Amino acid sequence: MLSIALASPADPFASLNEEQRAAVEHGQAGTPAGPLLVIAGAGTGKTMTLAARVARLVLDGADPNRLLLLTFSRRAAHEMERRAGRLLHAALGFRATQQAPALPWSGTFHAIGARLLREHAGAIGLSAQFTIHDRGDAEDQMGWVRQELELATTGKRFPLKGTCLAIYSRVVNSRMTVDEVVRDLFPWCQGWEAELKRLFGAYVDAKQQQQVLDYDDLLLYWQQMMEEPAIAAAIGARFEHVLVDEYQDTNRLQAAILRGLKPDGRGLTVVGDDAQSIYSFRAAEVRNILDFPAQFEPPARVLALTRNYRSTQPILDASNAVIALAAERFTKDLHGERGGAKPQLVTVADEMAQARWVAEEVLLHREGGLPLKGQAVLFRTGHHSAALELELTRRGIPFVKYGGLKFLEAAHVKDLLSVLRWVQNPRGRLAGFRIAQLVPGLGPASARRLLDAMAAEGDAVQAMHSFKPPAAAAHDWREWLAAHEAMRTAGWPGALSLALRWYEPHLERLHEDAAIRRGDLAQLERIAAQYPSRERFLAELTLDPPEATSDESGEPHRDEDYLILSTMHSAKGQEWSSVHVLNVVDGCMPADLATGHAAEIEEERRLLYVAMTRAKQHLALLVPQKFHVTQQSKYGDRHLYGSLTRFIPPDVARHFDAVGPAAAPAEETAIAPLPAIDLMARVRRAF
Repeated sequence: MLSIALASPADPFASLNEEQRAAVEHGQAGTPAGPLLVIAGAGTGKTMTLAARVARLVLDGADPNRLLLLTFSRRAAHEMERRAGRLLHAALGFRATQQAPALPWSGTFHAIGARLLREHAGAIGLSAQFTIHDRGDAEDQMGWVRQELELATTGKRFPLKGTCLAIYSRVVNSRMTVDEVVRDLFPWCQGWEAELKRLFGAYVDAKQQQQVLDYDDLLLYWQQMMEEPAIAAAIGARFEHVLVDEYQDTNRLQAAILRGLKPDGRGLTVVGDDAQSIYSFRAAEVRNILDFPAQFEPPARVLALTRNYRSTQPILDASNAVIALAAERFTKDLHGERGGAKPQLVTVADEMAQARWVAEEVLLHREGGLPLKGQAVLFRTGHHSAALELELTRRGIPFVKYGGLKFLEAAHVKDLLSVLRWVQNPRGRLAGFRIAQLVPGLGPASARRLLDAMAAEGDAVQAMHSFKPPAAAAHDWREWLAAHEAMRTAGWPGALSLALRWYEPHLERLHEDAAIRRGDLAQLERIAAQYPSRERFLAELTLDPPEATSDESGEPHRDEDYLILSTMHSAKGQEWSSVHVLNVVDGCMPADLATGHAAEIEEERRLLYVAMTRAKQHLALLVPQKFHVTQQSKYGDRHLYGSLTRFIPPDVARHFDAVGPAAAPAEETAIAPLPAIDLMARVRRAF
């Protein structure tokens, strides 16, 4: 057992405040403590606190191999590992060349689920060679089954494949019935419940026949595995400590998994903030964190982190006032040590005036020494920034807007990954259908004939080699078979090099910008070298893909500095010195489509709180008196007069400085007098 007493001067935890230290030192050394809930307010050092708790557990004798750390992104897991390793490095007095203990079981829920399912595949009737569909592939699979069931040819309009997958995903992750999900979230699909149930059953059958899982299956199968007492006990005993980041973002499946791992809560630590629960559209369940203490007997210990290291006190005062009106929450008021000006409530005439005001302020901050990258403009939905984007372009202010095509959605990347998936799992119908059609002379009909033949045989690979392609495809088909056999027997990452060698001529044939796309594939090859096996590479890349791809590349950024534009949801976890929030009016904040239920309104309140707490020094909320409502709204496509959001009543508004209405911009000149005409008479004469 590793246990080290540290002298105070060498204490790696000396920088922690009292609240953080209480969370880090929860329990007695050497034994798993009872359940712990850490309510970590925005900017209170959550990541460092959780990393320090990991380090403390290891120093107290916990085996790093029996420590499970669950996060919501691979980057968060790596950052947690890095910080915990740095603390351990200092505490153990390691030399610079020595490495701190690794944490082999840190990662996202989905990635850890994939690893455990592969390890226990034999015991649960799952092929160890299963492959994972990304969202695009899952949608295509749903569409395939939808067509096979002839639901696309019904007399009335049946939901499209994307909507069907969204309903299926919500059913799985929320643990609600199809009827409940359709009634509450997809009311325009009412009347199709029986057909949807039949579709979902066929979708599950198709995946199981092909030995593929989608994102939702990784949690569903893991949760179902934990329903078996013997397997649950074995996996639970494997991990002495389980630590979960961003617990407010978990769904009901994930909460059930944790209860299966640690039924009595011993060794379980969850960290999160109910005030930042904003992902119900992904089936995140705020009740998971609100009800966590009472799920155990005795109840879980609850500790709050309230010392904020990010924002000035006036910004915190305004943010505290907004969230204090929440109907249900863990009580905490953030406090800091930095003074500053009050945040601003800026009233402007309309969206164009809003855009001009923000652009002017951004430039003023820049002239004052604040780089554009240190400034952000946040908004409820993507189209809210349209007028601002035009104004920024007119003024030559560079900006980056978060969003765009994902890496795995690029055609050439999907092609190469499909090659690897079909080699790993020859029963994967989507990968096979895609790759077969890359062979010149093989069309959709021939590809289906091939896949049907492979599905009908016990040995799918033998069926592939026995397949008789059209004469026009014979030569290229032989080349595929040779490449396929070489990839099956090659090691890793050599198999990827062979896949690239086979795909290269097709890349040149299919894409005029092949040289640009080849850069993505070279990057893919470098990433692959970091993984021990094809299975781990495919799983990790599917579950946590890179963002950028040449499909969305435009002119390279000539400016090293640029303004950040982001939706409020994408801004979570980020911080900037200056933050402007657009359209803080009812109808946009809360969104008019989110006012049907009290729970939706409460989430909109939390969303505004998240946006406000991204600011470190300067915060401005923009209130246009007239704003544009898109046709997706119940109001139709027109302008409406806006009123300040209901989340800032007079008692809260006193925490802001009122600014505006803004004057007309200097560059606008007065219109010269025009000659008078009798327009009415002209109109009468026209008839």
